[in-house]
Order: sequence, then C-alpha cells, then structure tokens
Amino acid sequence: MTHATHCRIEKDSMGEKAIPSAAYYGIQTLRAVENFPISGLKPLPTYVDACLLIKKAAAIANGELNCIPIDLSQAIVTATDEILKGQLRDQFIVDIYQAGAGTSHHMNINEVLANRALELLGEEKGNYDRVSPNDHVNYGQSTNDVIPTAIRLGGLLALEHTLYPGLVGAIATLQTKATEFQTIVRSGRTHMQDAVPIRLGESFRAWEVILTDHLRRLRTAAQDLCVLGLGGSATGTGLNTHPSYRYRVAELLAGFTGQPITSASHLMAAMQSMAPFVAVSGALRNLAQDLVKISHDLRLLDSGPKTGLKEIQLPPVQPGSSIMPGKYNPVMAEMTSMVCFQVMGYDQAITYAAQAGQLELNVMMPLIAYDLIHSIEILGNTISALDKRCLAGITARPERCREFAEGSLALVTALNTHIGYLNAANLAKASLETGKSLRQLVLEQNLMPEDKLNEVLDLEKMSQSPE
Repeated sequence: MTHATHCRIEKDSMGEKAIPSAAYYGIQTLRAVENFPISGLKPLPTYVDACLLIKKAAAIANGELNCIPIDLSQAIVTATDEILKGQLRDQFIVDIYQAGAGTSHHMNINEVLANRALELLGEEKGNYDRVSPNDHVNYGQSTNDVIPTAIRLGGLLALEHTLYPGLVGAIATLQTKATEFQTIVRSGRTHMQDAVPIRLGESFRAWEVILTDHLRRLRTAAQDLCVLGLGGSATGTGLNTHPSYRYRVAELLAGFTGQPITSASHLMAAMQSMAPFVAVSGALRNLAQDLVKISHDLRLLDSGPKTGLKEIQLPPVQPGSSIMPGKYNPVMAEMTSMVCFQVMGYDQAITYAAQAGQLELNVMMPLIAYDLIHSIEILGNTISALDKRCLAGITARPERCREFAEGSLALVTALNTHIGYLNAANLAKASLETGKSLRQLVLEQNLMPEDKLNEVLDLEKMSQSPE
C-alpha cells in the first residue's frame, strides 16, 4: 500500500504536509500538535461545544446575508450539528497550552468543520477550494473575537449544566437537614474552644444561606458573559463583516443557549478586557473558600468515632484504611477541599493571564478558557457528589450533642447579666479546677435561686436563634 493511500497532502502559507487520510483536522492543526507537545490535555468538551455554536451561528448568518453560498452554509451547519451530537469529538487534538489567543484550537475547529462539510457535499477532504476553513467556515471571524466569545458561551454552558444544578441541589438538602435537626442542641465553638449552645439545625441552615448567597453572586457575575464582542473581527473594527452580522449571530446564539445574549456596544472593549472572566472566577474562588470551611466543619463534627466530637455521622462510602480494619474516613469532604484548592489556584492563574494582554489582544486566552470552564465544571461536579454521597445521608447524634452542650463552660455567659462578668469568670475557673458543674457551684454559693437558675440555663431557650 502506498504512502498516498494513507495520507493526503495539504498546503498552507508555510508549505506542505502529509495529513492522515482519515483525519478531519488539517495542516494547521498538525503544525500545532507538533509545536505544542506540552500537557496531553485536550480542549474541554464544553469549550468545543461553545466554539461549534459560534460556527453554526456564523454560518447561518453569513448564508442569510449572502456572504457565503447557501449550500456551503447548510453543509457547515449540518457538520456542526453532527459534532454537537457526539460525532468526530476525537478530532479536536490541540494541547490546551498553545499559540496565544487560541489560533491553533480555532483552526482545528475550522478545519474539522470544513472537511466534514466537504464530505456532505460529496467532495474529498482537503479540497479547500470548495469549502475553505478560512474563507468559508471562518468568514467574517477572527480568533480575536471568536475565542473570547467561546469562553463566554463555555462559561454560561458550564454554569447551567453543572454548577447551578449542583448548588441548587445542595441548598435543598441543607434546608431539609436544617429542619430535621432543628431541635437538637449542641455546643457552639469559637477559637476551637467552648462557646454558648446553638441548634444543630441552625448550623445547617447557615450553610444553606451561605450557598444561596454564593449562587446569587455567581448569577450576577455571569451576566457579563452574555455581552459578546463577536463581529469585531481582528481588532474590533468589524473588518470583513456584514453590518448586520454581529446582531444576527448574537440573536442566533441567544436562541441556541436560552441566554439573554447581546452584541456589545463597543466591540473592541469586549474583545480586549478579560474582566468578565475574572469576575466569574472570583465568584468561584469565593464559593470555594466557603466550601472548604464547610467541608472542614463536617470533618470536625464527624471526628472520632471514640476520640473526637462525633456529633454527626457522615455516611461511610468506602473503607478508610489499608491497614486499620473498620475505619471509615470523611472522603467526600476531603475531596471537596482538594477541588476547592485547585479552583483557587486556577483563579490566581486567570488573574495573571487577564492582565497580560497588550494593545488589541490578550494572548493568554487559551489558559483562561481552560481554567475558567474547568473550574466551573469540577466545582459543580464536586458539589453534586458531596450532596448526593454525603450531605443527604448525614445523621445526627443528639445525645452526644446534648452532652457537650451541658458540659460547656461557656454556659456561664448566660449568668453575666445576673451575677456580673467577673463573678461568672470565677465560676468558670472554679468549675474547671474542681470538676463541679456551673449549676452546682451557683447553688453552693447561693448566687441565684434554683428556679431562676433553671430558667437562665435553659439550653433550648439559650440556643434559639432570633426570628
């Protein structure tokens, strides 16, 4: 079998290369693969979807506006629909660390669509005189406006498909647990020391409110992702685009995604500034740091079983030790913290990359694209897993909670307004030294009648949160 049987020859402005005959990518993709053997990480499927939606909208708009032949428009649209449904996904092969701005990945998309469109038109792959990756698939577009648009769309898709559902589910579970545990009194703790009693249910309700607030912050930050610089072409001037193109593609993308997408009032600004991505990343980082705190709280409250707090029981999901029989670890909470630390690291990288643009272009966009979308997706998947395999199965240990609450030295705080802070402090010191309870010491010292003391040290009343 000859070499020609296995390969086709493609040519670009730098020369010729042999491309595997079965490949839908072309010469510019191959050059990128050769240039960037960096991580082995390929573009995220959500990011590919975002790029495909842009190409579909562009093909429709350019066909309607008579910028490209209608048969080519239809073939490109069909090709995008096929790939969106799962075909040819293995053809997007450029490493995520690549040419600045994302030209390599962008041309990978253009070449795959061109070659599949050629097949649909009954032509051979590589016949770019008939369907060109640049002149047809990419008509009126530039990497410089397509990639920031793809990051926006990818972020919106990832939020809707992973993070928002994960948060909504976890919030509902925490609400259920808050109600279930509302009557259980436990000792509060500040500085890892005894504090006044609280309700276990209110601990879960606080987490519910925290996550609800983060959901609101994320939705607010994501609003800027709906404003697109698509149509700005190379530098924001709209060179080589139809005057109606920018508005039509925004309208089409709004329909494809169900998002309130609009064309930016100033295309150059929308293409240059990475501020919307920094804002969403910052909201993710903010959520991550609270999730770390919550996951650490879960581990502390479940610590033991004999030598820790063990006020709650997290559901065991796998054996915890290769040597200690019967051991179970809070693995879902541990995993949550690890993912959150990764998201925080990605946020730092995004911040650095966002300020590294010069003049009319930010050449760090491939890094921003991967880190932002990956952050959203791993955080969303993490919250869903934590919800289903941990939060939903948490049980309380009321007797253990009550024991700690009744034994807390911080109960003396309720006596402040009756016997004074200094007297109360001396009581706490005496209780710690003698082992006698606060109640016993108050009665021995005739500091308060017993009926009044019972009223003041009523744990249910003391732990009731204000309405």
